Amino acid sequence: MSQDQKPHVHTNNPDDFLRVVGAPEAEVKAPAVASAEAKPRLNLDPEDLKNGLGQLVLTLVRLLHELMERQALRRMEAGSLNEEQVEKIGTTLLRQAQELDRLRLEFNLEEEDLNLDLGPLGRLF
Repeated sequence: MSQDQKPHVHTNNPDDFLRVVGAPEAEVKAPAVASAEAKPRLNLDPEDLKNGLGQLVLTLVRLLHELMERQALRRMEAGSLNEEQVEKIGTTLLRQAQELDRLRLEFNLEEEDLNLDLGPLGRLF
């Protein structure tokens, strides 16, 4: 190979690139063996895509539901709601929780599938 030519490698394996650029042997790892349990990176099954989108939407709706519930509790504790408003909010939140549960079952999701890790705030529920 002449001085002007640069090595050219066609590969999908990043370890091949490290070998060409002369990375020390200790830095070049053996190719990972795919386990039977490993999920594919991209699953184009239409049913799985629908469920993934359903899980995302239901998780966001669940987050909003939890926020509304906490706001309602704060307002009740502060005494800024009359009895009729408390009753309406309670009924609405109950129906909303029931509908969320119905949709979760429709998408064949577990309760934990809708849980979020909020970092320092902890889990959603």
